Amino acid sequence: MIRVAVLSFWHVHADDYAREAQGHPGTEIVAAWDEDPERGKAKAKALGATFQADLGELLKSPDIDGVIVTTPTNAHRDVIVAAAEAGKHVFTEKVLALTPAECRDILSAVDRSGVKLTVSLPRLADGYTQATQEVLADKRLGDVTLVRVRLSHDGAVGRRWLPEQFFNPDEAGGGALIDLGCHPMYLTRLFLGGMPDRLSASYGHVTGRAVEDNAVALLHYPSGALGVVEAGFVNPHSPFTIEVHGTEGSLLFGTPEPKLLVKSNPQGRGDAWSELPLPERAPGPFAQWVRHIEEGTVATDNIALAVDLTTLMDAANRSAKTGRTVQVGDAVA
Repeated sequence: MIRVAVLSFWHVHADDYAREAQGHPGTEIVAAWDEDPERGKAKAKALGATFQADLGELLKSPDIDGVIVTTPTNAHRDVIVAAAEAGKHVFTEKVLALTPAECRDILSAVDRSGVKLTVSLPRLADGYTQATQEVLADKRLGDVTLVRVRLSHDGAVGRRWLPEQFFNPDEAGGGALIDLGCHPMYLTRLFLGGMPDRLSASYGHVTGRAVEDNAVALLHYPSGALGVVEAGFVNPHSPFTIEVHGTEGSLLFGTPEPKLLVKSNPQGRGDAWSELPLPERAPGPFAQWVRHIEEGTVATDNIALAVDLTTLMDAANRSAKTGRTVQVGDAVA
């Protein structure tokens, strides 16, 4: 049994991961820490876990094998490095860190200690992602020319269910794009098969908050292909949408129903739209983390994509701040 501590309940998904850990046959939650002690004590009590007010003391405990990091985003670098140096396996909410330099610090600590790191990129496991990857691998769309992925909700309007800390630019590192837009960003990068050389981004502030609640990023590729990433906190009925267009066909998902449609010219498919079946969801990132710990393997693809995600988010923030297209730079190895 892998004994797990939850490090902070700052993030809205902390409770979700705690439930997943409780429900997994290979893990149990034994402890918790929080930068807000009162919140941490209440959450630990609800989980039947021990609350430790001192993070350093918690990480020294031989009774803890791994940690779930759901701290403020700007604390990821320090908390994950400390956990790795203490020999604790790390499962963390995205983004891995706020900058490529912080990612390098984290990866160095993980490599030195030999612990297992996995970042929560859950939509990689979904059936629509698997099926889209199969279509692209079969070249049914020809050369990909444009990918557009949109994800939006109403967390900043109406009942305003997003917690106030998600609008704190220092703690969160940004707004709609770095939180919700992470998913469209890593999917767009995945479907386009690599990193762009340039990126431009524009942020909107519909509700007047300090962080953006409406965002678009445009990824520019040397081939001429484009990636369009869209995210928002101000749209109650915007469906999760994937579009992949190429020289020989197009793929659509969620426009608006959760169906995967393909129209392709090669192999006699003509002009008809075909609905493709969706595979069952693969094991999610938490289950993958547990497997890597049990089998002694490394989440190589997950980590590489997570570092690319931070690199892209850093570029988007620089572009939105300056109003210019910026060079993305090389991804961290």
